[in-house]
Amino acid sequence: MLKIILPTIMLLPTALLSPQKFLWSNTTTHSLLIALISLQWLIPSYLPHKNLTQWAGIDQISSPLLALTCWLLPLMILASQNHLQHEPLTRKRIFITTLITVQPFILLAFSATELTLFYISFEATLIPTLILITRWGNQPERLSAGTYLLLYTLISSLPLLIAILYLHTQIGTLSLLTLKLTSPPSPTPWSISALNLALLMAFMVKAPLYGVHLWLPKAHVEAPIAGSMLLAALLLKLGGYGIMRVTLLMAPHANLLQYPFLTLALWGALMTSAICLRQTDLKSLIAYSSVSHMGLVIAASMIQTHWSFSGAMILMISHGLTSSMLFCLANTNYERTHSRTMLLARGLQPLLPLMSTWWLLANLTNMALPPSTNLMAELTIIISLFNWSPFTLILTGTATLLTASYTLSMFLTTQRGPLPSHITSIQNSSTREHILMALHILPLLLLILKPQLIT
Repeated sequence: MLKIILPTIMLLPTALLSPQKFLWSNTTTHSLLIALISLQWLIPSYLPHKNLTQWAGIDQISSPLLALTCWLLPLMILASQNHLQHEPLTRKRIFITTLITVQPFILLAFSATELTLFYISFEATLIPTLILITRWGNQPERLSAGTYLLLYTLISSLPLLIAILYLHTQIGTLSLLTLKLTSPPSPTPWSISALNLALLMAFMVKAPLYGVHLWLPKAHVEAPIAGSMLLAALLLKLGGYGIMRVTLLMAPHANLLQYPFLTLALWGALMTSAICLRQTDLKSLIAYSSVSHMGLVIAASMIQTHWSFSGAMILMISHGLTSSMLFCLANTNYERTHSRTMLLARGLQPLLPLMSTWWLLANLTNMALPPSTNLMAELTIIISLFNWSPFTLILTGTATLLTASYTLSMFLTTQRGPLPSHITSIQNSSTREHILMALHILPLLLLILKPQLIT
């Protein structure tokens, strides 16, 4: 664990002390090396935990997410270069430092085997994200987006803190490995339900569950590109990961909680897909599609079967890479046309033909076309939900249909149709952008060949 966390911390002096000429290349290369070293976590082992210490350990649930975390840092640095082109050197350094600061916290959150450490690192990721949104966001509404994010996250995580403290007084330990072996703390069913609700609520808001998702589109739309990638690819996964961890600890009494959460998650997947059909704002559309995908992850995590857990895991990884790629593509459009409205930036295929290929690939994986890992994940989740209750097929089936239709409509609006009259000249796509898209799509294509790494 330390052989990744220490180099990540050493990225900070690299970002602060590199000469201006080599600032971007140094940080990107260093973080790419860390990402390549982190791939060793994906190697399957016969032990339940790898690298187990008193405070951290890596198991089957956390290793794919840890590798994804390390993989995304160089991509965020690559994507932000154009956005920060005209900023003074100190601001560039502060921006890269903020991005790097998030990584150790996320790594700790995914690998913590102790609930207090998990809670602290889970909450600490909020601060750099907030700085990114409120300082480097594009529009004046970024402050209200930051306030939304802060309020939703803090209000929902206070019950989690109280529940953790209560567990500690009742059981005497907060180690996840020990908690699995202990019986539930109190005899009365309603208090167990309240405890489980408190434990789940923070993760449901982070994931986000439909109904408490309003902070997400706002934060996504106002965030700079690196902030959007961070939110879509990693911070939402913290919610899904927390749900998986906590539902494993829950007593069988928690079955009452399954129904409202499952209903909301599946209904939310349907509703947000329908909302996507009438979105005019490109970033907002991708943000709502994230809510719909994470709805499936929440539903799968709540029923706690082997199939549903592996489906949720694959969907989290493939959605992390796909939605991050879609945000990068939306950002390349925004940097050229300075508009996120889809009708003002349409018909770009003749001008940027290679970008159009990346758009096609990203959209096809987003709508779960075979042989993508998204399809594998969605099928696994739909089958396990169908085994739990056949009625869920109506909701999941309709949501899948709507996903395909809004994805196709997004592709056709941005790439086809007449070119708007105000676009007279447009900057060519750069090698940096193509490398960025390739680094998103290659892991997805390679994972199809060996999906055992992330199941």
